[in-house]
Amino acid sequence: MPAADPQTVGNLGESGLLARILPRLQGASALLGPGDDAALIAAPGGKFVITVDTLVENQDFRLDWPSGFRSSGFDVGWKSAAQNLSDVNAMGAIATSAVISLTLPHSTPIAWVEDLADGFSAAVRELGATSCAVAGGDLGRGSEVSITAAVTGSLAADHPVLRSGARPGDVVAVCGSLGVAAAGLALLDAPISHLEWSADEQLLVHGQRRPQPPLEAGPLAARAGATAMMDLSDGLLKDGRRMATASGVVIDFDARALLADAQRLSSAAARLRTVPMEWVLGGGEDHGLLTTFPNAVELPEGFRAVGVVKEPGGGKTGSGVLLDGRIPGTAQGFDHFEGWDGTAD
Repeated sequence: MPAADPQTVGNLGESGLLARILPRLQGASALLGPGDDAALIAAPGGKFVITVDTLVENQDFRLDWPSGFRSSGFDVGWKSAAQNLSDVNAMGAIATSAVISLTLPHSTPIAWVEDLADGFSAAVRELGATSCAVAGGDLGRGSEVSITAAVTGSLAADHPVLRSGARPGDVVAVCGSLGVAAAGLALLDAPISHLEWSADEQLLVHGQRRPQPPLEAGPLAARAGATAMMDLSDGLLKDGRRMATASGVVIDFDARALLADAQRLSSAAARLRTVPMEWVLGGGEDHGLLTTFPNAVELPEGFRAVGVVKEPGGGKTGSGVLLDGRIPGTAQGFDHFEGWDGTAD
């Protein structure tokens, strides 16, 4: 952990730390800013969406990686904002407010926490969530760094787009990158010095550290008549299976539509001696969108077709996913309750 500032959160205390980081979290104006016991959030339509997500040190990120790379506070703050904004986006909504809870070890440098606040604010601003205001939060002490953010959003259409609305005959489409964050994670976690990464590999790692959810795409898809939508956080096959199960259908992905995604990952795959399509099918944390549209609807800008929705089959197929008409046998996707090496904790 960087030590540019000799002060730690334990030495500064809660009030002093808040005084340092709250000015860094100012974005859109809130009805009632941080300082009271609870936030005041507007709900112009009488209803809103809300999501919450947590990043825990050594579970969802490392500060020091086997590659020798060090995660900055900026990276962790950015990722926290991105994953929550993406969940709101996947409901066809526009983010309006955020509250943040931080758990920090006593020895955490103040400069690292300030960097985290800067990263969160930068993601909100640069990803285009300009209506999202940080309305408050909480600070606590613990043995590891943990950041939890809850984000609310207002609906772009009359109703949210759920993952349960896919219908036979719909086109399956994605918006955003596939496999980039997974390839970046593999590079970070490999015992190969980060100083050896090529320019292309550095971009993959950047995609893991600072994902780029397409925040304009969720409301756009909702207005265009999307029948189902969800955030791609745990892998194309795993999230596709969730959508198929919720909708009671089969989603059949077209491998040919994913070849360009795999090609972008070929350099890293060759270095790490793996198959790039595994990252495309099973890699999470890119935070793009998996969406279905009626066949007659022209796909909105930024979306591309990657499959079709079919009637549920019998036997092993049931409701689930296929790849070129067959049950895929690998690329299971991310699971929060598995270790870094894929084994149960």
